[in-house]
Amino acid sequence: MNVFVQPDSYLTLHYRITLISGPASGSVFADTYGGNPATLQLGMGQWSPSLEAVLIGQPEGAEFSTEISAAQAYGDRNPELIQWVGRKLLDQHSEPGMQYEPGDIVTFTSPEGLKYSGVCKESRSDAALFDFNHPLAGANLRLDVSLLGVM
Repeated sequence: MNVFVQPDSYLTLHYRITLISGPASGSVFADTYGGNPATLQLGMGQWSPSLEAVLIGQPEGAEFSTEISAAQAYGDRNPELIQWVGRKLLDQHSEPGMQYEPGDIVTFTSPEGLKYSGVCKESRSDAALFDFNHPLAGANLRLDVSLLGVM
């Protein structure tokens, strides 16, 4: 009896996400094929809805690859999400006076209680420049999947 992926399925799978556009074209963002398989609970926000959508209806045991446009995957890069954050706010979210280096990831909480992570791009004594775009924003992706189990 074939079991098919549903919108609320719990999956065991191997997957690879490869960037197929932009300056990092050809780089692999995530790859489980060389190690233990991953588990994924659909509908819980672990993957973007469009990445989950390509899994819906697939039978257990399926192996496939698909390409997903940046707009469908994690959206286009938004230049408004690259922002300078002042020292006062930085001190509220970390040890006062902490210096940030390019590549550091910092999580901020908005006044509404939402959490935002940003990657430091540049740092000065009075502020740091953070990119709040999703790391895969603006990239067309290839998703390779091997569905090992569907519950």
